[in-house]
Amino acid sequence: MPRLLLVKPDGMFDELLKGLAARGHDLPARVLEWRQLAKLKSTYTDSLQKQINAETGRVHTSFSQAVASTGRLSSSDPNLQNIPIRTEEGRKIRRAFVAEDGHSLLSVDYSQIELRLTAHIAEVESLRQAFLDGQDIHAITASQVFGVPIEGMDPMIRRQAKAINFGIIYGISAFGLANNLGIRQGEAKAYIEAYFERYPGIRDYMEKAKEFCRKHGFVETLFGRRVHMPGIADKNPARRSFSERAAINAPIQGTAADIIKRAMIRMPPALTRAKLSARMLLQVHDELLFEVPKAEIEETISVVRHVMETACAPVLELSVPLVADAGHAQTWAEAH
Repeated sequence: MPRLLLVKPDGMFDELLKGLAARGHDLPARVLEWRQLAKLKSTYTDSLQKQINAETGRVHTSFSQAVASTGRLSSSDPNLQNIPIRTEEGRKIRRAFVAEDGHSLLSVDYSQIELRLTAHIAEVESLRQAFLDGQDIHAITASQVFGVPIEGMDPMIRRQAKAINFGIIYGISAFGLANNLGIRQGEAKAYIEAYFERYPGIRDYMEKAKEFCRKHGFVETLFGRRVHMPGIADKNPARRSFSERAAINAPIQGTAADIIKRAMIRMPPALTRAKLSARMLLQVHDELLFEVPKAEIEETISVVRHVMETACAPVLELSVPLVADAGHAQTWAEAH
């Protein structure tokens, strides 16, 4: 007699659902949508109301320094770093975070910091120059990889280049890229190969990072902080492959984490010297969120951007500029 096989939801099951949904299957798409809505409701819509502090009338998160291996801060109880912003439902959650009367929420985040660090670490001159010239890096990549002019570029082509740019940093496979873009795996593989042919320095960096990690058991950020990878010599191919991808990404993501922490340490004294009343409320990886008196918005933006864009000095001089983008509004969703 046939039996129903119950599968526990996990990352692999998610990838399977996403792959099926990308191929146009309706049921997997509906399951993914339901799971996202259920998670938003249970994790945020319902629980956040119960976590409002009776004395302050606010929600207070906790940050941990040593949970993420790359050095990123992690947020818990509640986790305010994981609210999805690419969907309308996720953005609605952020609309619930509002500034007090007479104030605005100011969001300042690093623009494409991991791609900038990749260009620096892998010594990719064409990417470096594109950042120095302030060009659209995804359009540049699309033009160079796919051989199409930037002027009048199809937005879909740029989207494909963007997915490759960000995916390469995380060691994305042809299978993963195909799922992200909804294309055939063979086509995705050809895109990745074309990318490496145009930017051979990135492939060289990836191989060097893995080799260094195999030899030493760790990799380092640009500031010299070590990220240990005990699974790099694991006999299990899946676990070993995971550690190899982590070895590629950790120096990049870890350096980005070091940079924003340096900015956070310098921020309070910089605001005090400028006689500004802004309060730093939250860090979401590459973004800092402040509550600022409306009369001080422009001056605060100037101070915050300067601190963030010069956070490497005097220890590290990058070959590409750091750029911090700012937005402000009454709600978090509108400010970002």
